[in-house]
Amino acid sequence: MLESLSSKLIYTLFALLLLLSASFIGFALWKTPMFLQELNQRLNLELADNIVKEKNLMINTQVNHEAMQSVFMGLMLVNPVIEVYLVDTQGKLLAYSAPEGVVKRQTIDLVPVQKFLGKNQHFPVLGNDPRDLVGDKVFSAAAIYDQNNLQGYLYIILGGQAYDSVIELLHSSYMLRIWISAVVVSFLIALIAGFMMFRHITSRVHLLAAGMEKFKQNDFQQSIELPQRFDGRGGDEIDQLGSTFHEMSERIIHQVKLLQNNDTSRREMVANVSHDLRTPLASLQGYLETLKLKVDQLSDEQRQDYIEIAYKHSKRLRKLIAELFELSTLENQDAPLHYESFSMSELVQDVSQKFRLEAENKGLILSAAISTQPAFVRADIGLIQRVLENLIENAIKYTPEGGRVSVSLIIGEQTITTQIADTGQGISDEDMPHIFERFYRVEKHRNLDGTGLGLAIAQRIMQLHNSTIEVQSETNLGTTFSFPLPHSKS
Repeated sequence: MLESLSSKLIYTLFALLLLLSASFIGFALWKTPMFLQELNQRLNLELADNIVKEKNLMINTQVNHEAMQSVFMGLMLVNPVIEVYLVDTQGKLLAYSAPEGVVKRQTIDLVPVQKFLGKNQHFPVLGNDPRDLVGDKVFSAAAIYDQNNLQGYLYIILGGQAYDSVIELLHSSYMLRIWISAVVVSFLIALIAGFMMFRHITSRVHLLAAGMEKFKQNDFQQSIELPQRFDGRGGDEIDQLGSTFHEMSERIIHQVKLLQNNDTSRREMVANVSHDLRTPLASLQGYLETLKLKVDQLSDEQRQDYIEIAYKHSKRLRKLIAELFELSTLENQDAPLHYESFSMSELVQDVSQKFRLEAENKGLILSAAISTQPAFVRADIGLIQRVLENLIENAIKYTPEGGRVSVSLIIGEQTITTQIADTGQGISDEDMPHIFERFYRVEKHRNLDGTGLGLAIAQRIMQLHNSTIEVQSETNLGTTFSFPLPHSKS
């Protein structure tokens, strides 16, 4: 519980509020005495001046004791803690209202008095307390003149109280008690409100954490249902984090499935490669062993047949290994393409001519319908030639004797589409989704020579060109392969 995010936030809030409250209260305790002194001094700012105006306290630098006694008695009745002092121009005490024996200073510093009488004073202004050798108090003062001659000063200590402890200050200041009470109440309200707010905010984080943990326990293979607030449509950073996690989990699940499927495909490919390699290798080894063991028993014709068969199997092995290497290179994401502009019609003509003899030997008609319009495309000519060779070779292989294989170009506004059509038995709906898979061959054609990689290589080449091979086929009517390439200026 102590390690939860909400607990840490609450403890942090508590510490911050406590520090803030303590700082405020400490500042108030420090400043309150100064505030009380300033208030007292401002309230009695004109006290000494009013007395001087009403009473003639000094005559020819001599103290008017009758007037002073009247002032003493009047102020004693109004405020017993006020102390009145009459000082000369040097700060020496001439008369005072304090009892005998309590006055410890006979001279006061006049600098605070002159500062008090100045126009730009900042309150509170503290002056010497004659009853204390080290203490200072707030006061009221006024200059005494006789015919424009300075006679002395009326110096009134306002009875500013010195607090020996915080308890005394609290007992003496009602406003301070109100402020501290307000701080304590505000502290509690802020703490409760912060607790509720943090619990509300962190509840979503808790939901996310629980969802992530459940996702982990499910081995990253099962999607986690999150509240609708995490749908990514607005919200704050936590809602966006939930939406991002949901998308990330879906992508991880998809990637895991792809990895599983790829692993399955890899296992199947290894099995198919092993099978396709083992068969010609076994035949090749068998014929070579026969030649080795019975070289003297075989006729020249038999030896020649065995050599031809062994050579045929070696060619099949070489072709299979070459196509495996080619497909592996093409499936590399960084497979380089060498783009150039070339005439698609010339390439079709050249490749068709290459297979014309093979088609005639099988009793097929191979035709190339070439348009007279310019048919320039921009692509990797070597790879596109490979696609044409694979598709034409595949059409010849699966078209029976007497059939026809035709290659044509369809020139559109933005693309040039190459079509290879045959009159073979076609591809069934069951086999259609798998024809571009590696090593896949229709069951009824298993006895035909081939590696099962030709169409996979052709499709991968077109994917690298941001295109694809489309297939249309009807059973017993034939199949048409087509692929588009964008126009290019010659």
